Amino acid sequence: MSNQENGMPEEMQPWRELKLPDLLSSDTIRELHAAIESEWDSSRRSACQIAAGRALWKHAIHDPLAELFAGETYMRNVYEKIKKDRLNNAREISGVIVAVRTLWFDSKLEAALSSFGGGAAQVVLLGAGMDTRPYRLSFLKESSVFEVDFAEVLQVKTNILEAAANSKDEHQHPIMTAKSVRRVAADLTEDDWLEKLEMSEFDSKKNTVWVLEGILYYLSHSDAMKVLKSIADKCNLTHTVLLADFMNKQATTLSNSTFHFYSDWPDQLLPSLGFSDVKLSQIGDPDAHFGLLQDPLNLFNKLRNLPRSIQTHPDDGTPCCRLYLLQASGSPNQTIS
Repeated sequence: MSNQENGMPEEMQPWRELKLPDLLSSDTIRELHAAIESEWDSSRRSACQIAAGRALWKHAIHDPLAELFAGETYMRNVYEKIKKDRLNNAREISGVIVAVRTLWFDSKLEAALSSFGGGAAQVVLLGAGMDTRPYRLSFLKESSVFEVDFAEVLQVKTNILEAAANSKDEHQHPIMTAKSVRRVAADLTEDDWLEKLEMSEFDSKKNTVWVLEGILYYLSHSDAMKVLKSIADKCNLTHTVLLADFMNKQATTLSNSTFHFYSDWPDQLLPSLGFSDVKLSQIGDPDAHFGLLQDPLNLFNKLRNLPRSIQTHPDDGTPCCRLYLLQASGSPNQTIS
């Protein structure tokens, strides 16, 4: 059955011929993305690639700003990978892991905010990059959002948003869905990032969800552990929820120069730091597929069927590269189980 027969609007049908918004070809946006290409390192530039993934999986993710944050180069590159995968009848289409991960974080964030039972809540996006949640998730309407990242990343993000707001095309105008957004320029490898966050009106005594999406494995082991411990310590002050993804050791070998921190057993690591309720999911699990991973023989489903202790796939000898999705929480009146 075709998408049109399913009643899906034409513009939402998956992977139609690539059509980029006119604003992407404006001098302002082109200059901003040219600066990204020439001045940012690979970890910073990855934010644009992730945005391209969200934009091109728009039949699953509603993100009207993703194309602008991705830029033309990444939009075309990811589109060509998707096109090639479809022609080759690949079991996994490029970008599916981005789509599933994004939807998992969205769903767990909504559930975490609901668990607070109302009242003021805060959401902290560490290594926010080109995250657009404050502009696309309506359930953030009562939440104060804090975006923490390098100063140059946040400045470019602000400039792109301003260009969109000044566009003649009203459909490109960003509409904030969060109660408020504060951008905090800080380096997570420095010891003062939490202090800078608190100087930006973050309240350590308010219920908070910490979102660490695609950030931990770019840090050194010591820096990642310090970040996690700083968040775990907040469990002594207020209801605290952590949402984070972890690579196992084999996954970091995909790029030893880029990925550093790993944990083969993050569901054991987090309780040791002070979290009292920890749940682990893998891509393809019942809460982490969203109907996008139907083929039982795709890479992610095959990995899920193997014990996590196995490092090399018995069928083909390839490394078992896993991405773990972790939800952890704690509060002053809870004890570690």
